[in-house]
Amino acid sequence: MELEKAIPLVLKKYRKAAGLSQEQLALESGLDRTYISFLERGHRKPTIHTLFRLCSALNVQPSVFIQEVEKIIENSSDTSIN
Repeated sequence: MELEKAIPLVLKKYRKAAGLSQEQLALESGLDRTYISFLERGHRKPTIHTLFRLCSALNVQPSVFIQEVEKIIENSSDTSIN
């Protein structure tokens, strides 16, 4: 799986796990709700600054978020090789 597809999956996973709507996450992170929607659909790519703001709002360490993205990419690469 590509990075552009993995980041939206992880973002949505952590948002739902936190029990937040896109609007609530937007308020907590200081971002616009439509921007959150664009990120989750892969229409926008977050900057490192944005990623840190989102992780702070989600109470997730940025390193944990990135590791989750890496895992998804690695797992999809493993299955595409076989």
